[in-house]
Amino acid sequence: MRNFKYIFPAVSLLFFACVKDKPNDIMHPEVSIGSGSKVYVTSEGIFGLNNAAVSLYEPASGNVVSDIYKSQNNNAALGDVCQSINKINNKYYVVVNNSGKIAVLNSMDFKLITNITGLQSPRYILPVTFNKAYVSDLYANAISIIDLNTNTKTGSIPCSGWTEQMAVIYNKAFVTNNYSRYAYVINTITDQITDSIHVGKYAGSIVIDKNSKIWVLSAGDSPNSIVGTLTRIDPVTLNVEASLQFGSTDSPGSLCINATKDTLYFLNKNVYRLPINSTTLPGSAFITSSALNIFYGLAVSDKDYNVYLSDAIDYTQQSSILVYSPNGTLKTSFKAGINASNFYFE
Repeated sequence: MRNFKYIFPAVSLLFFACVKDKPNDIMHPEVSIGSGSKVYVTSEGIFGLNNAAVSLYEPASGNVVSDIYKSQNNNAALGDVCQSINKINNKYYVVVNNSGKIAVLNSMDFKLITNITGLQSPRYILPVTFNKAYVSDLYANAISIIDLNTNTKTGSIPCSGWTEQMAVIYNKAFVTNNYSRYAYVINTITDQITDSIHVGKYAGSIVIDKNSKIWVLSAGDSPNSIVGTLTRIDPVTLNVEASLQFGSTDSPGSLCINATKDTLYFLNKNVYRLPINSTTLPGSAFITSSALNIFYGLAVSDKDYNVYLSDAIDYTQQSSILVYSPNGTLKTSFKAGINASNFYFE
């Protein structure tokens, strides 16, 4: 999810204001989930309308299940604003931001096991040991600690501001923070913040490359002349090894990395890619948007290297998911939920 996505565009708010009657629910019959390659797409829905969804796409057949949660859970709604998904200990953890919960699902049939509650506005879940995970949060001013055996919140780590994506290496969790110019370092053994690293304003996305280096993408604040930054960090010394500056009108986000972990991808209206050994930002786009596109989410499959893009279109209708080959050729497309933003490949 890119920076400021929780503040929905005016068109979405107007749409919400004009909804007078809730449409009748469409029945979603239970489906059989195959054993082949799968792509799960999380869609936020429209804030306040409780229409978040997870779509299932099977690349081999092209089959799409538009709302796999409803299909497998007696037509129940997932909740309000589906933010992200992760698979931990053979269970899916679906983070539902405005509902303040994480749905824990059986990986075989996507049926609900339990909900993790006691969360304020969760964003992402990161396993830091086999038994423990951290959850970032928009409003809590803290990282929540989750016991993965009981799927309950057992504590928190104070961290002022909107915490976002996280990465773990060498018993250290690196946490981005949209409301700070710093990424924070947590000792995963003691659950204490031990350090902070200057990465620029509105840091949101983070990845680890094949050399075990941390990359953090900060969107900056162009209206206030604060440029975005792509920062490379040594996780052992915590030194900043490189800091690439964007232009004054740029607003980059959705940093991700390919399967071989040697090439970075990010959104800045268009899609850009950057080898990890590059010393300058790319001068041209890898995939170019049209005047009709609103690129809203980006991921690179670790199974076949294909690039997945979500086009929010107008923020009120089903998103289009565009699938590109590793060389940037459009291969296929399909529909997901409203405001699709995150992907999980299996």
